[in-house]
Amino acid sequence: MSDQLLEMEGVALGYTAEPVLRGIDLVVRRGELVVIAGGSGCGKSTLLKGAVGLLQPLEGTIRLLGTDLANLDEEDLNRLRSHTGLLFQGGALLNSLTVAENVALPISQHARLPPGAVKLLVRMKLAQVGLEADLDKLPSELSGGMRKRAALARAMALDPDLLLCDEPSAGLDPVTAASLDRLLLDLRQAMSMTLLVVTHELSSIEAIADRVVMVADGGIVFDGSLDEARRSELPVVKDFFERRASEPSTAGRSMLERFLQQ
Repeated sequence: MSDQLLEMEGVALGYTAEPVLRGIDLVVRRGELVVIAGGSGCGKSTLLKGAVGLLQPLEGTIRLLGTDLANLDEEDLNRLRSHTGLLFQGGALLNSLTVAENVALPISQHARLPPGAVKLLVRMKLAQVGLEADLDKLPSELSGGMRKRAALARAMALDPDLLLCDEPSAGLDPVTAASLDRLLLDLRQAMSMTLLVVTHELSSIEAIADRVVMVADGGIVFDGSLDEARRSELPVVKDFFERRASEPSTAGRSMLERFLQQ
């Protein structure tokens, strides 16, 4: 398999004929931990959906694990997705199933294993995220951080070549978010995983990123190492890392001035 696990060339993505993102060129290589950063609503999650074929490109080419997604029917696409893991922003655990049953779902769907082997594998995955003692609980009985870890165990159930995480620390307190960041780093090292992580949390970006891809103004405006991102003089990157609001446009200032004068 190629070392380029995800390739996007000239990709446009959107939910109507009008793209949310355009001109996306992105490569994620084996062993990297790439963070897709940017403000809320800039299109980070849209990019992630395109990467795994949940959203078809309006233009351009997407290759996942070396395979052009445009050439796949639904069955082949699902087979390819079984080599990836996706941690949804809200966890997306099924509330009617126990933690163990949630983690077992992808294993039962994609691997022909006897029930005893499935149970053993589920225990191993939950132990990796510190939840082996909670396997019989329902998602509603878990804290927010525990639900995220349970969802992470499910995303890793089939030892994916590429793990994609959508806002993994969203809604968590700073201490819990930091512990989840450390868990991602530990799992990456232990399992030699490649990760593509979407987040707008600066503390998480600085804790985990090898490489930062900044999304703004409908496209990728920066792609470089974490150190290069910190030193960037590009206004949108500099403002993001210095936690500054962007300067309002001339039109926006004029409207504000007129409002204040009323």
